[in-house]
Amino acid sequence: MNINGFNSLTSQITAPEGLSQTARSVSPSTSFGDVVRHSVESLDQTQKGAETEIARAVAGESPDLHRTIVSLQSAELNFQFALQVRNKLIGAYDDIMKMQV
Repeated sequence: MNINGFNSLTSQITAPEGLSQTARSVSPSTSFGDVVRHSVESLDQTQKGAETEIARAVAGESPDLHRTIVSLQSAELNFQFALQVRNKLIGAYDDIMKMQV
């Protein structure tokens, strides 16, 4: 089974900004657990950044409401992307567990 074509295919896939940076920084020898950990940390940083922007807007420290909205929408899209990836992984795991050996 040759997976060299898979590596070139994965380089063409685009993800939301925070998650794609994580995917680019991962070397081929990195374990799956490390990739998941980096992705969750990136998602967490995006969520915390959005919370900070909201707090600044509520306190009146941020005159740029558009930046706050963009930050909030970016965090929402990253979360939705991660949720869909999780759903696909769970679905694949369920399919594998249903296979008869």
